[in-house]
Amino acid sequence: MKRVRIFTTKTCSWCKVAKAYLVDNDIEFTEVDIIEDIAGRREMVLMTGQHGVPVIQVGEKAIIGWQPEEFEALRKA
Repeated sequence: MKRVRIFTTKTCSWCKVAKAYLVDNDIEFTEVDIIEDIAGRREMVLMTGQHGVPVIQVGEKAIIGWQPEEFEALRKA
């Protein structure tokens, strides 16, 4: 199973939607709050070149924004 990480903020509504999907589908993930975790924020910006959340990392690839179909395709690849 590929590692899943989600870069979020507490006020991001799409982050909440994405996390709910992961929880509802029993998908283990690690959350990185980019407001509280400066190193995590830096990592996300270096990986994607932008500051928007959510960013969902599946293995070595990242999705910018919440796109369930793209997420599932990455998970199954």
